[in-house]
Amino acid sequence: MQWTDRIRHVKIILVVAAVLIAVASLVVSNSLVRELADEERNKMEIWAEAMRSLNMADETTDLNLVLKVINENNTIPVIVTGADGGVQIYRNVKLEGNTLEDSLRQAEAISRRLLDEGRAIKIVMDESVPDGYINVCYDDSVMLRRLATYPYVQLGVVMLFVVVAIFALLTSKRAEQNKVWVGLSKETAHQLGTPISSLMAWVEILKETYPDDTLIPEMNKDVKRLELIADRFSKIGSLPEPVPACLTDVMQHVIDYMDRRTSKKVEFIKDFPATDIIVRMNASLFEWVIENLCKNAVDAMEGSGTITLHMEETADKAVIEVTDTGKGIRKKDLRNVFRPGFTTKKRGWGLGLSLAKRIVEEYHKGRIYVKSSEPGKGTTFRIELRK
Repeated sequence: MQWTDRIRHVKIILVVAAVLIAVASLVVSNSLVRELADEERNKMEIWAEAMRSLNMADETTDLNLVLKVINENNTIPVIVTGADGGVQIYRNVKLEGNTLEDSLRQAEAISRRLLDEGRAIKIVMDESVPDGYINVCYDDSVMLRRLATYPYVQLGVVMLFVVVAIFALLTSKRAEQNKVWVGLSKETAHQLGTPISSLMAWVEILKETYPDDTLIPEMNKDVKRLELIADRFSKIGSLPEPVPACLTDVMQHVIDYMDRRTSKKVEFIKDFPATDIIVRMNASLFEWVIENLCKNAVDAMEGSGTITLHMEETADKAVIEVTDTGKGIRKKDLRNVFRPGFTTKKRGWGLGLSLAKRIVEEYHKGRIYVKSSEPGKGTTFRIELRK
């Protein structure tokens, strides 16, 4: 199992744990809200009984307890309506009417809504009269509504905090990775510098000593290649200034280099437009990108197959596609191909495509991605550069 797979599994476990915690929190909160709602209904049943006692009281009835129960309700909105729906009294209800008629009209509308929702207690005043009853309509108190909403607000704040924290961690991790890339690249270029300089000096000495030797020019090409590699590493981590370059020439240079160093069973097919495409770029670094894609394609084809390099241009961008006839990429690996350290090779380091993505997107402000891939048939990488 790749380390990227282990990290992804850990992330999935953490997300599932967070979801379970959130669900448990909502279940507990809703249970508490239901209990409080039941308690408020019990209070309203007692309040309704007090109203019935008040309406049926005579001169001998002690109303102290009844009035105390009625007056102590300072939180639960309640509207008492007659059988005809007319509002008799209301308490703890906020009405915005400018006149008494407007307020009563609003109270009637609220009471009808509460009746439709089943939030009403029917009190029979006179069983001998069909309309001898009143309805005590009640709504949730402000505290109950706040408690019902609070868990969702709390979860929203927590999720926002988690998102910000994850973003900060990823940004910090990316910055740390960038520092590692820069340090590794600079140190590599520095370490290569001394032996390359020495080799260049020895080549010059060999040229003077054996001017007719045919192997020395080939040796000189390899030394120049090492010098180019060291130059590329020195530019990683800095911001090389892009200059106008012919994309066709850059691609042709890569093809010539790869064609000399790969098996004759690998065929390179060019699909270039008739006119040159001029793009602002650092040619040395961009060649590295195409070389990485071609080398990966050769590995995927196991040394035998076809690599097609296609170029086209639109009004605002240049497009390069590298297609091979290799073994393809599994769907579950597509999202990881550009991650540092991810590789399907036994001896791979998983840095080539990561560097390619950095060069294309950070240095050239372009885009690189897997356009298509089918196991057993091949893969197409697509690069888009702004003109």
